[in-house]
Amino acid sequence: MTSTLDAPAPWIGRTAHPVVTRDPEGSLDDLAPLRDMVGDATLVTLGASARGTHELSVLSHRMLRFLVEDLGFRSLVVEGDDETSLALDEYVRTGTGDPRALLAGARSFWRTGELLDVVRWIRRRNEGHPGDPVRIANPAGDVVPLPGDLGEIERLLADNAIRWHERTGHRIVYWGGMAHLAVSGTRTISAGTELFVHRSAGSYFREYFGSHHVSVGLTFHHGTASHPNPVPPTGYAETVLGDAGLNAYLLDLRAPGPAPVRAWLNSPAKTRLLGPGYDPRDDAAHHLSGGSLAEWFDVVAHSQEVTAAHPIDA
Repeated sequence: MTSTLDAPAPWIGRTAHPVVTRDPEGSLDDLAPLRDMVGDATLVTLGASARGTHELSVLSHRMLRFLVEDLGFRSLVVEGDDETSLALDEYVRTGTGDPRALLAGARSFWRTGELLDVVRWIRRRNEGHPGDPVRIANPAGDVVPLPGDLGEIERLLADNAIRWHERTGHRIVYWGGMAHLAVSGTRTISAGTELFVHRSAGSYFREYFGSHHVSVGLTFHHGTASHPNPVPPTGYAETVLGDAGLNAYLLDLRAPGPAPVRAWLNSPAKTRLLGPGYDPRDDAAHHLSGGSLAEWFDVVAHSQEVTAAHPIDA
């Protein structure tokens, strides 16, 4: 007879590692389990289901700090704006430029105080380690326009980061959207009435880096991103992730688990996905599907409730 303790939510409650600190500059002790989760990986991708939240952004910042300070990662890719990446790399290396003004003129999802905090932290860190800087990557070394074909965009996102690794030899943290970074050849983006089925950049990363790529999915249960976000619809992965009884946690999806857990992790999944066209009146129509949690991610970093990121202007 299967015990209720073998169900996914109780297993998560027993297996997950609580995240207890929300201060981006605070102690990293609660992230120590990342050391074993990441191991000797060359690339760690942080794919957020919503980019405009304070909690997921701060958690990404703290994971970046841990990977830099504890595991020797030396490059950050921030997905979506090569021109601004070039200028921000100049700033973190030399102090030239105004990062607030640069971010205020960037893509809409870059215009946050949380990302500004990341950039300023990298600059302070580099001032103390001038011979061993952390870089903000622009793999092409100049501005490369994105192609119009969405499938080609996925390939280009991956190729650019791979090219940067080949040029620098750096271990890389890649900060971007879950739709791009979930590892899948068949993932489906539902954005209202539109469906997009493409091989993801994450699948190209897995093909190139193999076991030296760790895919982290950043999820949340409810709260406010660009709009109020209700509890997830029944059947979404976040429903189970939210039933674990923890406010925020890291969960290694490769950890041993009973048969019901492995069945859940390997079954077709849906996760909420809040892109630029998100309509809060039709929350259930915005999701990621076409794969399973165990296919998409090695690790989940979950926050139960989120609030909106802090906007910046010039």
